[in-house]
Amino acid sequence: MKDEIKIVLTEKEMPTKWYNLPADLPKPLPPLLHPQTHEPTILPPPLFPSTLNEQEFSKERFIEIPEEIQKIYHKYRPTPLIRANRLEQFLDTPARIYYKYEGVSPAGSHKLNTAIAQAYYNKKAGIKRLSTETGAGQWGSALALACSFFDLECKVYMVKVSYNQKPYRRIMMETWGAKCVPSPSTDTNFGRKVLAEDPNCPGSLGIAISEACEDAFSRDDTCYTLGSVLNHVILHQSIIGLETQKQLEKADAECDILIGCVGGGSNFGGIAVPFVHDKIKKGKKTQIIAVEPTACPTMTKGPYTWDLGDVAGMAPICKMFTLGHSFIPSPIHAGGLRYHGMSPLVSHIHKLGLIEARAVNQKSTFESAVTFARTEGIIPAPEPAHAIKILIDEALKCKESGEKKTIVLNLSGHGHFDLASYDSFLSGKMEADAYSEEALKKALSELPQVNYVEK
Repeated sequence: MKDEIKIVLTEKEMPTKWYNLPADLPKPLPPLLHPQTHEPTILPPPLFPSTLNEQEFSKERFIEIPEEIQKIYHKYRPTPLIRANRLEQFLDTPARIYYKYEGVSPAGSHKLNTAIAQAYYNKKAGIKRLSTETGAGQWGSALALACSFFDLECKVYMVKVSYNQKPYRRIMMETWGAKCVPSPSTDTNFGRKVLAEDPNCPGSLGIAISEACEDAFSRDDTCYTLGSVLNHVILHQSIIGLETQKQLEKADAECDILIGCVGGGSNFGGIAVPFVHDKIKKGKKTQIIAVEPTACPTMTKGPYTWDLGDVAGMAPICKMFTLGHSFIPSPIHAGGLRYHGMSPLVSHIHKLGLIEARAVNQKSTFESAVTFARTEGIIPAPEPAHAIKILIDEALKCKESGEKKTIVLNLSGHGHFDLASYDSFLSGKMEADAYSEEALKKALSELPQVNYVEK
């Protein structure tokens, strides 16, 4: 198996349980706090059905994947682990490079792994309609498809800058039966308030989350869904890392460096948590790198502190790395990486030193994406292209040192609906990342004043 380019698992070899990292943390996660009382809280209805609440706070190491979810997973899972032999040759590196390709899902990204699960549990709870936000549109399109599988209505608030940049994402959602509107929108009180203050607001995930939460709170038949950040989302995504570990065994390879892009934490957490388990429980020395954009440097420049998950203050307060809930990043092409905060779980393992974080700019990101496309043939989404930049950096370090390290990338989705971004880069029109220290200072000055003391 050592020389095989595509390492595949059969449907029977697909994991039948998700892995729950909080069960093995050396230090427990800080609690979520109620946005008004600042006291520990759970995620109450109408936000999520009871099963997802239970998964959010579960301390069980493994949670069974229901058979109905497994059957839908089998339409595209297990996903392949592919040896990047042409990229290796181009870089002239002794490193062995693999990428876990989640772009084979019908929705084109890893997001479907949790969308199917969340739609399933909401349907079982008797919910008729789901509301959500989306940045680049990968989560919105995945949820739209999952809702079509389970005959649920779906309303998506898409960050305005991405709504305008990526019309085909909207068309995908509408084809699968969802209604998609640009956020900030005129459909909610909060959206109208934002537009009144700034009619040209490009939107942010924090604003779109507020609109989707308001939507869910306003209707008895609706629950809210989130495609990233939360523990139960990373739980569902852990199937990526579990499959990857089985495939590396088949390839007779031991992962030295694991790399993924990070915005809210879903695809990075999904591939990383089984490997973090091995660092905690087996003493493995795997270097695990989370890569974010310099325009939204949550983990590399933000403090680890209490902050709201959305702009309007409807979501719980989380202990996380954050740029401040009012921070609006520049309209870079990687819309899925423009969230002001970071998954509390990903933040926690970073604080514990189990992973590291790096930031890269969008021009060097797209240079790396084009290199990958011209060697491996796959045009990556702008989000995982950030991770490709660090992948290439690490492979070139191996060239200098002569080390034959095994490097694994989570290629979380394809960029077939992001070609306007590539056109901007290839035509020389792509602007440099805009980042304002002044805007960061202002946003951090507006953090909630939390007096809660962790026990």
